[in-house]
Amino acid sequence: MQPKYKRVLLKLSGESLAGKEKHGIDFDTVMKICRPIKECSQMGVQIAIVVGGGNFWRGRSSGQMDRTRADHMGMLATTINALGVADALEHLGLTVRVQTAIEMRQIAEPYIRNRAVRHLEKGRIVVLGCGTGNPFFSTDTAAALRAAEIDADIILKATMVDGVYDSDPKTNPGAKKYDTLTYLDVLNQNLQVMDSTAASLCMDNNIPICVFSILDPENIVRAVCGGPVGTIVKEKQK
Repeated sequence: MQPKYKRVLLKLSGESLAGKEKHGIDFDTVMKICRPIKECSQMGVQIAIVVGGGNFWRGRSSGQMDRTRADHMGMLATTINALGVADALEHLGLTVRVQTAIEMRQIAEPYIRNRAVRHLEKGRIVVLGCGTGNPFFSTDTAAALRAAEIDADIILKATMVDGVYDSDPKTNPGAKKYDTLTYLDVLNQNLQVMDSTAASLCMDNNIPICVFSILDPENIVRAVCGGPVGTIVKEKQK
């Protein structure tokens, strides 16, 4: 298979790294996800990865806690995941750099856009932690922001569902799956692709999004090669 995209941003949710345990990092699951990433890298695709932190902590559902502090804890959770993903990729023989939006130089590089692009050009995989580095912004928004900054061709959003539906397929067996959507469809119908801030950022910068299931990790390769997988969100074709 030939890759359709030269530079991609892969968004991995924290829960996708937890496996059956639903909490923490399951290293076997992470390795299964990282093998197709290696395959894409060997095809010459430049890959940046933004990781979520929901397998450890979710700032927005932290009850009475101050939201800013809760989000800072969430950023630390994404860093744990970033280091876990980087370690798995290194086990597979890839060269990886972890960059964080909040400086913690003993364990990762600070996020510097030009340096991240240089790593990608040299064939290194860049794993990005700490979201945007600001509270109140989701890791989906971080993915959209970083994709715009590094000029990625597409965001590959790996989820636990095989695309975007008009209602929750877990509770509604008759839910209809979309093959393609526009950004305005997502915003107007409040479809749970990503939050409105992230979707607006993708729309403003015309970054397509491919939403697919990570339960079959080979979907990463299919998505990179432009195969029929998941749901594509993009600008309306004129």
